[in-house]
Amino acid sequence: MIVPFPAPESDPINFGDLPPAIDDLLQKGVIAYRRDFALAEKFFREALAAGPDELPTFFCLYKIHTYHGNLDEARAVALAGMLKAVRQAGWPDDFREWVPQPEISDGPARFALYTLKALAFIHLRRDERAAAEEILDALRKLDPTGAVGWPVVAELAAGVAR
Repeated sequence: MIVPFPAPESDPINFGDLPPAIDDLLQKGVIAYRRDFALAEKFFREALAAGPDELPTFFCLYKIHTYHGNLDEARAVALAGMLKAVRQAGWPDDFREWVPQPEISDGPARFALYTLKALAFIHLRRDERAAAEEILDALRKLDPTGAVGWPVVAELAAGVAR
């Protein structure tokens, strides 16, 4: 199984500026994931309930569900997190209406683009090539430099097509 988080338990992951209680739950979830998926999910769900606007929690949840093969849940959590991010960024809900940004700085806009990339990956894993390609085409325009890492997913999609 691929471990979606860095290995050293002594070095906490920098999830950004979070309330300490939320950060603590996320750190516990990351450590728990290595041995107990259910416990990790419990910590991440607690973090989401305690801070429903904190975007890193959505990341943790969709990441563990993707790597665990729970693709329906991964997709649902990613969509919810992306919707939360676009509303925080002041963007339209539909990614087809997003406008390319001159610079992609940290914050909700970057999270939305990163999560859109994750959705392309999830669609590939679900064998939904058309949906993945639509997202990748949008990312080519929205993030032409590949700052959020979508070229890796595009390479995977090209490999799948062969």
